[in-house]
Amino acid sequence: MKRREFIGTTAAGASLTAQPGPLAGPPNGENPAGVVVERARAGRPHAGKVLLAIQPHADDIPLFAAGTVAKLLEEGYTGHLVRVTNDDMAGPGTIGETVLANEKDNDQVARVLGLKQVFNFNYNNHWMDGVSKPELRLRFIYLIRLLKVDTVVSYDPWGHYEENPDHYVTAQCVEAACWMAGGGKDYPEHFAAGLEPQAVREKYYFARGPQLVNRVVDIGATIDRKVEANLANLAQGPAGRAGERLRASLAERRLKLPALGDDDATANRQYVKEFVLRANRELGRKHGLEYAEAFHYVGPNALALGYSREEMDEYVQRNAIPSDSR
Repeated sequence: MKRREFIGTTAAGASLTAQPGPLAGPPNGENPAGVVVERARAGRPHAGKVLLAIQPHADDIPLFAAGTVAKLLEEGYTGHLVRVTNDDMAGPGTIGETVLANEKDNDQVARVLGLKQVFNFNYNNHWMDGVSKPELRLRFIYLIRLLKVDTVVSYDPWGHYEENPDHYVTAQCVEAACWMAGGGKDYPEHFAAGLEPQAVREKYYFARGPQLVNRVVDIGATIDRKVEANLANLAQGPAGRAGERLRASLAERRLKLPALGDDDATANRQYVKEFVLRANRELGRKHGLEYAEAFHYVGPNALALGYSREEMDEYVQRNAIPSDSR
């Protein structure tokens, strides 16, 4: 999908991603459709936790998950960003100019969102289906163990009708890495170097097309950060300076859109809110929120036993009785 075509397709896709299927997550009474609505939490309840945002391209997290990433960081997470490709096929100018422009944009996205460190894997854009999956998976496992990652935000490995190989290959390798990183036998050289097994306990998966949505995150408090993250994507994002260009075009015809304000900076910000993030606004409205993002969320309760470790400890404490055996 061309990035400039995003506005035309996102609104249609939003109705698909926002509709939960028959297995859409654990009902908890918050929403009759069984979708958990995650709201902002006061203080820093996630202090000490580590988040890894993984995107194939510089504009993926900004478009689909920037509000949630900003929310979790405000609640105490330390965050890091991985960009898998070098975005060499998405942007203006020569290939070299495109690569440099996207690298600068990606660094700015990290600064805007408050992500601590950026890792650029630098695979060629649109060629991820020709990359060794074990190699890519290993690189993710290494970072998960090195950074002691608790939570991952990335593309949904089960999202439907994804046409971009960069997206679905990244998603599949992320999912496998989250599972394997917690084992004690895969890649023993990591342990010899001082790393330890690290199980990823939470995953927020987003998708461009239909997916099983079981969590909607309220991003009303971080919507301005999401706007700024999208404005940082000058090379390929659908935002950039689009607002000021539209404002100038209208002025030539002696027209104006009041929603764009009276200066270029305001026009650019309002363009993102009004047009680029329309799907977030419509999804939020369905759940009584101003803006929202949709995810297939996989949490610590998604174990074969049906119990989290904490729940199992609580069950044992509540039900264990003295034994006569020695």
